[in-house]
Amino acid sequence: MEKVRYTKRDFYYDLPEERIAQTPAEPRDSSRLLVYNREDKSIADKHFYDIVDYLQEGDLLVVNNTKVIPARMYAKTQHGGAVEILLLKRHDLKVWEALMRPGKKGKIGAKMTVSNELSFTVKDITDTGERILEFEYDGSFEDVLSRVGTMPLPPYIKEKLENQARYNTVYSKIDGSAAAPTAGLHFTDELLKKLEDKGVERAEVLLHVGLGTFRPVSEEIITDHKMHSEYYEISAQSAEKINKAKREGRRVIAVGTTSVRTLESVADENGFVKACSGNTEIFLYPPYKMKCVDALITNFHLPESTLIMLVACLTGREEILSVYDYAVKNEYRFFSFGDSMFIQ
Repeated sequence: MEKVRYTKRDFYYDLPEERIAQTPAEPRDSSRLLVYNREDKSIADKHFYDIVDYLQEGDLLVVNNTKVIPARMYAKTQHGGAVEILLLKRHDLKVWEALMRPGKKGKIGAKMTVSNELSFTVKDITDTGERILEFEYDGSFEDVLSRVGTMPLPPYIKEKLENQARYNTVYSKIDGSAAAPTAGLHFTDELLKKLEDKGVERAEVLLHVGLGTFRPVSEEIITDHKMHSEYYEISAQSAEKINKAKREGRRVIAVGTTSVRTLESVADENGFVKACSGNTEIFLYPPYKMKCVDALITNFHLPESTLIMLVACLTGREEILSVYDYAVKNEYRFFSFGDSMFIQ
């Protein structure tokens, strides 16, 4: 049978601008939850705190414990021009890969100043146009960044975020992301405790979210799209929990597409994983069948994005577009600060 060649248009849906959430729900778990059952193709309209009713004793939630850093900053050139910097990936102690606008000011050798604490030199330019920056500072880079940087909210969020902590999950731990793993933003400490009391287990993995979140699919045929690289880690303890769940036939439920990418990057044919770290460029789209992931908690993603293509691996393309059509008509909120979906 000939393999389907999907175009990005195959993953398009029409979204009115007013459906794009500009502010997070308060409290976190009061956001709406669309529950989609793949067996009978039913949809239930709930709130996120109702997730307790849909998770069972023995289920394993796999969450991404990355922490978004204040990765956006503004610098001045030696001639007084202004540039915007978005840190993407740390190469070593003082060297970062970054997005720079306008790029024409970021020639190799250019020196720029962010503040009296922080300056940098452009050392190189990648094949895809990102800049390699070497920073100069005293003390801890994280401390300096906390004073000069701002949270890198996606471009479709126009309103100012009053509480910066709302762009991180309550279980975020390890600095390094340029964007939040947004499916996890709905959890509260109290909700996690309820799930724990019910016998739902949790394993943490790490994937630092990079440029791909901001980069649309530009190629017409999706298989021509070059996926971005992101750093991941799976600890021995988490690998053991995941493999035990797989052996015992318990559900492995990924919280967010970043957890899916981490698990499916390292899973063998039977869905078992190993403790490891590295960089992944995995691009998941139908008819890919998940090896490790049994169910998914996720937000609603941009039309024609690699993320909606990933979600379609669980449901099929037409099914997920039908669910999205339902969500639009029923006034769910979309994207980073939007509502949630549980695909079971």
